[in-house]
Amino acid sequence: MKNVTVTLDEEVARWARVRAAELDISVSRMLGDLLQEQMRRQVTYQTEMRQFLVRERRPLNADGSAYPSRDDLHDRTNLR
Repeated sequence: MKNVTVTLDEEVARWARVRAAELDISVSRMLGDLLQEQMRRQVTYQTEMRQFLVRERRPLNADGSAYPSRDDLHDRTNLR
């Protein structure tokens, strides 16, 4: 374990002490858990993004037909 000094605004520090007490853990443990969760999310995101980017590209329309035009997609004549 590594000790780290953190500087907090007084209001934030007060909230952190109350929240940690509600969770029955120390502020240090609460901050460690929050940082660990952020690290896990970032690693998961990066892993999934790499997996997505290495996938083979494929067309959005499986039958190879032409995509609709912009005008067709945004036709609002029925709304006027």
